[in-house]
Amino acid sequence: MDKEKVIVIDFGGQYNQLVARRVRECNVYCEIYSYRTGIEEIKAMAPKGIILTGGPNSCYEEDSPTYSKELFELGIPVLGLCYGAQLMMHVLGGKVITPEVGEYGKTEINFTDNSVLQKDLPKKSICWMSHFDRIAEAAPGFEVTASTADCPIAAAQNVSKNLYAIQFHPEVLHTENGTKMIYNFVREVCGCAGTWRMDSFVKESIEEIRNKVGDGKVLLALSGGVDSSVAAGLLSRAIGKQLTCVFVDHGLLRKDEGDEVESVFGPEGQFDLNFIRVNAQERYYSKLAGVTEPEAKRKIIGEEFIRVFEEEAKKIGAVDFLAQGTIYPDVVESGLGGESAVIKSHHNVGGLPDFVDFKEIIEPLRNLFKDEVRKAGLELGIPERLVFRQPFPGPGLGIRIIGEVTAEKVRIVQDADFIYREEVDNAAAEYKKEHGEDPSWMPNQYFAALTNMRSVGVMGDFRTYDYAVALRAVKTIDFMTAESAEIPYAVLNKVMNRIINEVKGVNRVFYDLTSKPPGTIEFE
Repeated sequence: MDKEKVIVIDFGGQYNQLVARRVRECNVYCEIYSYRTGIEEIKAMAPKGIILTGGPNSCYEEDSPTYSKELFELGIPVLGLCYGAQLMMHVLGGKVITPEVGEYGKTEINFTDNSVLQKDLPKKSICWMSHFDRIAEAAPGFEVTASTADCPIAAAQNVSKNLYAIQFHPEVLHTENGTKMIYNFVREVCGCAGTWRMDSFVKESIEEIRNKVGDGKVLLALSGGVDSSVAAGLLSRAIGKQLTCVFVDHGLLRKDEGDEVESVFGPEGQFDLNFIRVNAQERYYSKLAGVTEPEAKRKIIGEEFIRVFEEEAKKIGAVDFLAQGTIYPDVVESGLGGESAVIKSHHNVGGLPDFVDFKEIIEPLRNLFKDEVRKAGLELGIPERLVFRQPFPGPGLGIRIIGEVTAEKVRIVQDADFIYREEVDNAAAEYKKEHGEDPSWMPNQYFAALTNMRSVGVMGDFRTYDYAVALRAVKTIDFMTAESAEIPYAVLNKVMNRIINEVKGVNRVFYDLTSKPPGTIEFE
């Protein structure tokens, strides 16, 4: 796809995906690369701008991540954030030190009148600081454009060379006007036109798929989640009945979800495609028997997906391509993009067996973030109830059950999860009916998980020794950082009562307050 591009060079920062997302919010395409990416490769990309991320190191130490001075001499605008700003100063002749006091959290910042990034923005605002080192001397040719009480050089610029360094993090929501600062960089400084939109993405992707597939046949792993559903819609729009969607009911879905998926994508649904449902519950339970380690479960589930697809491909004849609903955070979190450590493996990224009985893999959503996937889904005419469905992990309830997966445990978590989601939805609907808007506590994702803890309880006149269910609910914009949702106690209490009374095998209910980081949104 021929498009203007800004690249993010990752130095191990925790916010690398956020930076890319903020750029895309400015309708400019953006990708993440490791600092190990060579200068010639970067030149070949011909980016309109370059952004350097934060990182945990001190840039002046010998073994710290760095980049050659040539990067700043290409004539391409460069924006350094936190560690990226310090590195820019260090490489270009400035001085970075470790002071006695660092800066962490929300901090008031003062900008000068000539700050390019602060164009049309207040000269005083709140920013998010997260650094111990700081810039003590700006590099030659740079003017200081911002300061805080403890950081005399909070931003600096060399306008003639299009180099900009800021010590704070404009990509996080805690920084006032942070997205507008990034807008000023990518749209004003870099001169990007802002042509990256979902309507153009859908149109161009359909043409790309048609050209690539030709008269070939495509097999898609359809889970019924947002990602695979949008992938199915996109492929169906491009190649119609050349697409076969295999829906594997592995017994690890939410309650009644298998039938719901079939009603949308099956013969009675709205899509022009071939639909096959494979009921493989017992096969999965057998493979997962005795397995407790999270990564092992993910690998087993992922491999079984592929095995089932291979078997179905042989039944239907020649299949040229395997399609997957991989999205950009899957790629980055699996360690295949940027510099950040592997957070978790994804069943559809890098977890494929050595032998796959298909010519090639197609991943039409590989470059999209979750919110962009939803926009593409709406653009394709997929029903809103499907597009805005809660995210569901590829390995399904396999990673919402701590320890060994069994049919009995699946039954418990399905029933508990159904009750939880039903009561939260009912409470939210009641609030909206009364106030005309969604409640402020409404989570972006909420589910029940089954712990491996069993404890003594008393129900009626009998002693029990049953499982504890954990309820999880988070508020998030990007699913890369999240905070626990403050669901009203009355709602949680009602959920607890229903689960204890209606779900056999449970005698305790916990509420998970953990944010991301340090936790993940899912349990395993």
